[in-house]
Amino acid sequence: MAKTKSSQRWLNRHFNDPYVQRAQREGFRSRAAFKLLEIQERDKILRPGQVVVDLGAAPGGWSQVASRLVGGKGAVIAMDILPMDPVADVAIVEGDFREQEALERLRDLLAGRAVDLVISDMAPNVSGVAVVDQPRSIHLCELALEFARETLKPGGDFLVKVFQGEGFEAFLKALRLSFDKVMTRKPEASRSNSREVYLLARGKRV
Repeated sequence: MAKTKSSQRWLNRHFNDPYVQRAQREGFRSRAAFKLLEIQERDKILRPGQVVVDLGAAPGGWSQVASRLVGGKGAVIAMDILPMDPVADVAIVEGDFREQEALERLRDLLAGRAVDLVISDMAPNVSGVAVVDQPRSIHLCELALEFARETLKPGGDFLVKVFQGEGFEAFLKALRLSFDKVMTRKPEASRSNSREVYLLARGKRV
């Protein structure tokens, strides 16, 4: 089947993207790894010995970064509804974090340990229709926030990708109710024409 002009443009942009090329050189599974690395350089959210949960982890770029930074005394649990190839020193739960069975498997892996950091780079399957895609995106963020509230230890942190648009301000307000400080980050690795930003919520309240 012949590629459409739009898909060919996407492919050209993707393979000429310096972050895609850098990810291939440095062994990361996705260019998204550099978004997390930029945030890490600024905010130092990942530290040795932490317990980290990576929501919507596939293909595993963020889990790779997290695993390297928490080290052998830490733990990274990656969860995604999609299959994901093994990542060194990362426990993987294939399942929907909204379902009880997947959550039970996650709790088993935690073995009673408190979670220091929840990270989420999730996005819905896009239709290209903003009035459909934006509510889906915000709903995923709300579910990730609910998960973070339930699993993070007091003082823990939450990093989540959010698309600016309808529902963004309400979600930001909800974050501020549960955390001491909320900051907006737009890494250079995030494409300038994308509405995505990352909200970093620090200091989960009891």
